[in-house]
Amino acid sequence: MGYAEVYASWQNDPEGFWLEQAKAIDWVAPPQRALDGSRAPLYKWFADTQVNTCYNAVDRHVAAGRGDQAAIIYDSPVTDTKRTITYAELLDNVARLAGALRAKGIAKGDRVIIYMPMIPEALMAMLACARLGAVHSVVFGGFAAHELAVRINDATPKAIIAGSCGIEPGRVVKYKPLLDTAIAEATHKPDFCVILQRDQGRADMTPGRDYDWHDVQKDAVPTECVPVAGDHPAYILYTSGTTGAPKGVVRATAGHLVALNWTMKAIYNVDPGDVFWAASDVGWVVGHSYICYAPLIHGNTTVVFEGKPIGTPDAGTFWRVIQEHNVRSFFTAPTAFRAIKREDPKGEMIKTYDISCLRALYLAGERADPDTILWAQNVMKVPVYDHWWQTETGWTIAGNPAGIEALPVKIGSPTVPMPGYDVRVLDEAGHPVAPGTLGAIAVKLPLPPGTLPTLWNAEGRFVKAYLTTFPGYYETGDAGMIDDDGYLYIMARTDDVINVAGHRLSTGAMEEILANHPDVGECAVIGVADELKGQLPLGFVCLNKGCDKPHAEIVREVIAAVRETIGPVAAFKLVAVVDRLPKTRSGKILRATMCKIADGQEFKMPATIDDPAILDEIRAALQPLGYAKA
Repeated sequence: MGYAEVYASWQNDPEGFWLEQAKAIDWVAPPQRALDGSRAPLYKWFADTQVNTCYNAVDRHVAAGRGDQAAIIYDSPVTDTKRTITYAELLDNVARLAGALRAKGIAKGDRVIIYMPMIPEALMAMLACARLGAVHSVVFGGFAAHELAVRINDATPKAIIAGSCGIEPGRVVKYKPLLDTAIAEATHKPDFCVILQRDQGRADMTPGRDYDWHDVQKDAVPTECVPVAGDHPAYILYTSGTTGAPKGVVRATAGHLVALNWTMKAIYNVDPGDVFWAASDVGWVVGHSYICYAPLIHGNTTVVFEGKPIGTPDAGTFWRVIQEHNVRSFFTAPTAFRAIKREDPKGEMIKTYDISCLRALYLAGERADPDTILWAQNVMKVPVYDHWWQTETGWTIAGNPAGIEALPVKIGSPTVPMPGYDVRVLDEAGHPVAPGTLGAIAVKLPLPPGTLPTLWNAEGRFVKAYLTTFPGYYETGDAGMIDDDGYLYIMARTDDVINVAGHRLSTGAMEEILANHPDVGECAVIGVADELKGQLPLGFVCLNKGCDKPHAEIVREVIAAVRETIGPVAAFKLVAVVDRLPKTRSGKILRATMCKIADGQEFKMPATIDDPAILDEIRAALQPLGYAKA
């Protein structure tokens, strides 16, 4: 069956489609029905089952005789460490850690916060929680103490599992002082902490509260898997809320297992035993879905990479990892490729590696600009598939289902909706718009298995944030259009569509034009307030390494290109050349913060910002253009 037939089979019988996919999971009590809509618009999938995530991710592969297969390949250029952990070793490690947690009182339903760097022990901690039916909440390692305290208060964990430090190129980030400050600030206090000491930055322990990772497991009795109900929360993952308080996205156990397992072949086109690499972090949704859970549930080998696309040691690191570990499918964010391209614009470094094992590159996490896709296609000589999804959905909304049928790539589009997602583009009144028309992207309810059923302890906020603007739909918060072939285009977050003298314009479309300039390595466009036109677009460009053309000349050229492509209606005449753009640690550009700086508004320092000093550089670059006035 091709894509159209598979999608139609889901449309014709949604429950039957997902019950069929559920057969690939090992159940304690299998599903009799798929969907419970008794509390619509709040839906549950496979609520009548009993199942354990850790059993499906680890134990069953050992039971099937595949214990000697590599489960995790750890590759850490920042510590010069490589190690391989088989499924049998992973089972031993996870069962013992779970036994240690159980002995200290962790049981089904208890919350455990995990605050660790990109090391295999982070996955072991996640799986040990899943083994006990405890609900983990991974907080990105090195996250600010106040933000960690907010999450401690919301999730009320019984325990916190942390690394003593994380390692960035050229510096060690000590996690333990941040953890101590967060616990001191939080009104909720954990019963105990388990600390993994790393030699690069050992931590001082608090007697009676902190236990060493190895010591606590010495006499632990390995423990079996605890069955949980299908709608039991597997984890809570906090995503930044627009109102400041983070939103705790809940992932229900059974739907998570079914959907993630299905995606590994259908979307990423890997078979059990193949090596799959998602270059992300366990603190983000990509790390949950595609470093830890999906590859292991499906019986793949997952790569845990502790490094950066450049600087560990150079722009050839990704190619080395792909060659060395025989990676079949590779998933990362476009920002990683922009960094490599800026450092090595002609792609010289790939020539010393053989990446012929790789079948495809998958990009997600932000808009993939055409220039980056074309560069990657040209350098890597493999298909490059953009795909679009969110923390809330946990897996692909729209993508190219290469394992079902590799559809023609249209650059700028993440391709088509996956089974389970009935994607519509709506106007402000909630009516569908014609093909090719920009509007709000929404998904007709119910959402498929594996997506969020609610927010942690905040059902009202869930309904208000996602289900109220367009009744009967999930509001994605993204704007875009669908073309005549059914391909979806994500143009911007809804708040990145600017209104210039009554014309609704996409900043994403302007960014594409800037990125096309041969000297531009990276760019962003924001909307700034203007008395006459309401808003004006303002561009930021970072130039490629080795570019010696005068800045004023580049500015003239990119302004002319936008005027030529979009027209004078864009009123595009403001451009600042900057060394770098402010980003979150996962690589998303902080456009909303840049807008506030430009308009001279108060703003809260984003918790996820990689380097706060960049905001002062942005302010300085804006002032000659007449913006960012005190």
